[in-house]
Amino acid sequence: MDNLRPDRVLARLTVAPALLVVAWLVVSLPLLMAGLFRIGPALFLFVLVAALILTLGFRGVPRADVRRGPTSWWVVGGVVAVTAGFLVLELAMQSEQIIVRRDPASYMQFAAWLQEHGSLPISRFDWAFGGGDPALSYGSPGFFQDGDVIVPQFMAGLPMVLTLGGWIGGSSTMAAMAPLLGACAVLTFGGLTARLVGPRWAPLGALALALTLPMQWVSRSTYSELPALVLMLGALALMHDVRELPANLEGVPGWKQPVRVRAALAGLAFGLTVLVRIDGLRDVLPVAMFAGLLVVRRRRTGLPLFAGLVAGAGAGLIEGFTLSRPYLTYLRASLDPLLLMAATVVAATVLMVTLLRWPVTGVPLRRAGAWISRGRSPDLAAVVTVLVMILFAIRPYLYTDVRIPRSQDDKLTALAIQTMQKGTGLPIEPDRLYSEISLYWVVWYIGVPALLLGTFGAALLVRRLVGRRSLEWLLPYSVIAWTTVTTLLRPGITPDHPWASRRLISVVIPGLLLFALWALAWLVRRTRRLGYGRHATGAAAMAGAVLLLVPIAATSVGLMFTRTEQGEIAAVRQLCQKLGQGASVLIVERVTADRFTQVVRGMCGLPTARVRIPVGATTPDQAEIQRIIKKIYGAQRRPVVLGAEASQVAPYGPPQPALHVVGRQDGHSLVAPPHGTWHLDISVWMAEPLGPG
Repeated sequence: MDNLRPDRVLARLTVAPALLVVAWLVVSLPLLMAGLFRIGPALFLFVLVAALILTLGFRGVPRADVRRGPTSWWVVGGVVAVTAGFLVLELAMQSEQIIVRRDPASYMQFAAWLQEHGSLPISRFDWAFGGGDPALSYGSPGFFQDGDVIVPQFMAGLPMVLTLGGWIGGSSTMAAMAPLLGACAVLTFGGLTARLVGPRWAPLGALALALTLPMQWVSRSTYSELPALVLMLGALALMHDVRELPANLEGVPGWKQPVRVRAALAGLAFGLTVLVRIDGLRDVLPVAMFAGLLVVRRRRTGLPLFAGLVAGAGAGLIEGFTLSRPYLTYLRASLDPLLLMAATVVAATVLMVTLLRWPVTGVPLRRAGAWISRGRSPDLAAVVTVLVMILFAIRPYLYTDVRIPRSQDDKLTALAIQTMQKGTGLPIEPDRLYSEISLYWVVWYIGVPALLLGTFGAALLVRRLVGRRSLEWLLPYSVIAWTTVTTLLRPGITPDHPWASRRLISVVIPGLLLFALWALAWLVRRTRRLGYGRHATGAAAMAGAVLLLVPIAATSVGLMFTRTEQGEIAAVRQLCQKLGQGASVLIVERVTADRFTQVVRGMCGLPTARVRIPVGATTPDQAEIQRIIKKIYGAQRRPVVLGAEASQVAPYGPPQPALHVVGRQDGHSLVAPPHGTWHLDISVWMAEPLGPG
């Protein structure tokens, strides 16, 4: 019955999502690399591996630290209720982004291919067009043409998770994996709040994250930030439990084993964020340094943590350089410095361990560290923390971030920004990146009170850490502070909102909320110590919670119950039915080709190609299209031509409507919080040539 204590239930419940994601990725990646990613072997192995990982991850879960208060069933119920409410809301509001316009649909199409074929790369099916032809191309946004094959953009982590939903219930269930992952992130954040702030604050933590617009927004579509957030929060919770384990298990036979295994699982969860999103490599760099510190202090968890981290990150890099190489090549300008930074951090960690473990240098270095912790350095660290946030706040008044477009991608980004500026009545400045207002993005979503509390909490915590107190915060603080500063300095994303908010939700917003909750709990404790009664303390806690939640809800409420990207799944099904069997699909218009090349190839199961448009022209050569149509007939296939308008397909046969989606899409706001949606109208026309003649 001891295992049914509320503290143990909450501890296990809130790390279970991360452990299950780890188990699925551990099973899925080898199968995908071998070209055997099918429902039978995947589910069979997943059940076995998940049972093992959950058993190891749950073993020796500590009771809550009494210094942060006891865990009661109302705490468990509160976290579960917030999670369930969030899941229900997001399932009701989930989008159906499967027509490729931005990343969520690309991930869905990646997963749709895996669902049907279980292997990479994607075939071009040249034979269906009478063989290769210089007038045809096969790539599209999110799907690189690499020689004779098509390679999906992005890392394979999220698509492998989505594929499970596709196997269970098709495209609709695949899309529903986003709300499920989002709910798992809210649940895990509640558990991390209980561990670092206190159990009584866990429901408030879960609710605060659930109310933020970025959390709601990413949980309605298939974004890689979702599994990355589950893994990151779960790994931090696992490492916190590792810290508590020795005190609870000292003297128990075999207590060292769960400590090491749990640390290795935490490291694996950290590392596998790289398999989900390549930027995860930057976010986990502090974990390597932390593992080195554990080795220096002769803790049994240092090497297992580092080994798990290397295994997970290594798996991600191996997948990237073998199955997603064109994507990593595309990111080379930012990836190469990141890889160099990672190598430098590992080398610096090895050097640090060597110097601190070698008596000749270790003794004076330890003495210097002890002297620093007793001096004014803790106060200085707190002041620097506040100054950093002030610098981010005044940055828009110091300079404007611009980039002169040089590459084709830069030019497309500039064109998109120019279009948004026209649509929102802003001055036309297509070279602007708006990165200088990145801190104000955070304020839009969590409010000024949360930012001030978060800054206050960060300053107090770093003061404690430099003074060698509150060391359970060392790893979480390092990850949050490092990722927040680097993300705010260079968001590296098209700056329209809510799109750009995805950069903030992976660590920045949860991290600042965690700091704010800790600061609020600290203030409430100070109120109690000043001699105020129970009612006054409770009123202070309630006022703080309201102060935290109201600005968050004020930004979110306008879009909380607004559905976007609806009707696409049914529309694509109807398109596939109209195309029929045995067709070879030619797309003759650029935007339609960008949106539907992989949709038709992957979800309709039909060979699809786009006709190249000659340089200086706006439409393809009709004679070339007629020539390719004859080749398709020669391959014993049925040609079908797609375009955006009837006039574009009419030269090749009687035009008929093939798809029409009318609805709402996410808005595009550059200098203010998102507050509305934009009209969406997608049309596809088709024509089937009457015969070979």
